[in-house]
Amino acid sequence: MNYLPRLQKKYKELIIPNLKKKLGYENLMEVPKIVKICLNQGIGLATSDKKLIEIAIKEMTKITGQKALPTLSKKDVSNFKLRKGMPIGVKVTLRGNKMYEFLDRLVSTALPAVRDFQGINPKSFDGRGNYNLGVKEQIIFPEISIDKVNKITGMDINIITNAKTDKEAFELLSEFGLPFKK
Repeated sequence: MNYLPRLQKKYKELIIPNLKKKLGYENLMEVPKIVKICLNQGIGLATSDKKLIEIAIKEMTKITGQKALPTLSKKDVSNFKLRKGMPIGVKVTLRGNKMYEFLDRLVSTALPAVRDFQGINPKSFDGRGNYNLGVKEQIIFPEISIDKVNKITGMDINIITNAKTDKEAFELLSEFGLPFKK
């Protein structure tokens, strides 16, 4: 028996027929889908304190359920005391079941935990059907214990779809339950 995440089941049973009707698709394969979710966290003080990268890797791994990788600098910048190859951030790319599980936790628990939450900006599409979202605190995720956090850092969440336009991607993500501002 194979495990199927809740949002993946919802996509197959509800979202595909709704989008097919709403956007006028004739073929099932025309309906857009989420390809991957990329999370990126830049650690500015990592040049002076190497332990911050290790802590960020542990936190990102807890949040996503997948091992995070450090991002390395591509060139030397003397003003920032940065050398080529130094770790300066953390990244994770989610696909498949882990992607749907993360999106479910993001929509149902993490985003509602944001203080004074009004909804996410519907203008953060890139013109090619991908959505970018910035989170100011990693403590909105229930996997992170507030007591054990020594530095609050934000992260970028990129939802990559195979939609051809921003309108298609907006409809897709709305069906998944992302709370866009009205």
